Amino acid sequence: MTTTSPPIAIIGAGVLGLCAAFELSRRGHAVRVIDPGGANASSVAAGMIAPAMEAAIDQAAPEQAALFRAGRDLWPAFAQAAGISLNARPAEWRGPQAGELAERMAALGFAARRDGDTLVTDEDLQVEPEQALAALRSALGAAVVNGEVLRLETTPSAWRLRLDGMTLEAAAVVLATGAGPAIPGAPPEAQRLADLIQPIKGQIGRLRSRPVAHVVRGPGAYVAPMGRGAVVGATMEPGRRDLDADPASAQRLVEAAERVLGRPLDSAEVAWGAGVRGASPDGLPLAGAVPGADGLFLALAPRRNGWLLGPLVAGVVADAIEGQASEHAAALDPGRF
Repeated sequence: MTTTSPPIAIIGAGVLGLCAAFELSRRGHAVRVIDPGGANASSVAAGMIAPAMEAAIDQAAPEQAALFRAGRDLWPAFAQAAGISLNARPAEWRGPQAGELAERMAALGFAARRDGDTLVTDEDLQVEPEQALAALRSALGAAVVNGEVLRLETTPSAWRLRLDGMTLEAAAVVLATGAGPAIPGAPPEAQRLADLIQPIKGQIGRLRSRPVAHVVRGPGAYVAPMGRGAVVGATMEPGRRDLDADPASAQRLVEAAERVLGRPLDSAEVAWGAGVRGASPDGLPLAGAVPGADGLFLALAPRRNGWLLGPLVAGVVADAIEGQASEHAAALDPGRF
């Protein structure tokens, strides 16, 4: 594989942007990641790689469940290559819907075991977002630069990115900008697709204590181990872009988590944060070439499955850049809208 010169520019340093950059880099391409800085939705997350639970809870179609499973199956090799710690722990559902969820999992080919109102599967995994993002950044090294792209421009042979105090020439550009607006100068089709993405605010709380040894879900909340503590989550508030912690939402999450766990939590020890995810009209990412815009690609809008689908999206985007056919390209093709 020949190294690309000028580099491929990836705009955005969340899970999809960094995964795409890492995949391209290990295929031999020169990359440059433009990180606008600050927290992003990937860092304000529980790091769940949860095809079984997500497919059952969302009543996913068999095709979508298969996509989720394929995303999960890429993780062990990807994590080892990137230095990401991958946790294989049981995932548990507690609540009266256990029977219904068990039936859905079985119909979709996921293994689970049920005991009354408890359902447990070993199909799901978890990463710790801070460690995973840091590992990807470390693997990419000097390829990650801080800055904000103010404008995109086309040239006869490449793209030009205008940053504050810097200009970058790129052989191709991957937009991994989350739920943000289209970058000025982006082609009309890229702007149209960006306008289709719905922002969804998600609020999550960090506990200093660790009341669970593995992910425990139930109606209205989940509690997941994280570092020496745990996280309590998460809200899904479509149409909101603010990052303010909402006390009423926090209280509802704590109360729901207490019902799931069957014991009280000390709400005073929860530190609350929020992130804004992007969602396409069908809930699946936009990954691949922008129609009619040579050299411009998207890695956007995974809804709440950014960590689950990170390596899969990265592979689809890298294949598209290299002109290869990809098994999952049609499902994620930006041109489907």
